[in-house]
Amino acid sequence: MANTAQARKRARQNTKQNAHNAPLRSRYRTAIKAVRKAIASGDQAAATAAMRDAQKTIDIIADKRIIHKNRAARNKSRLASAIKGMSAAA
Repeated sequence: MANTAQARKRARQNTKQNAHNAPLRSRYRTAIKAVRKAIASGDQAAATAAMRDAQKTIDIIADKRIIHKNRAARNKSRLASAIKGMSAAA
């Protein structure tokens, strides 16, 4: 347990922030899974549509600093290259 008033307040704030950020992190992960699922199904049109939605979600989450902007960019890049690879493989 926190020993000082400052540490107790910080613990309260962390609990509140975690409760607020948890559904946003979940939405972020779900968006990525939707794109990966569309890629696995082999439907490039569905993958592209899912990617469009995921990019918006990823950017929103990064803007709120729930994930780092470089992590957001890395995820978007990897998903986009996976979609691009679908057309090369076909």
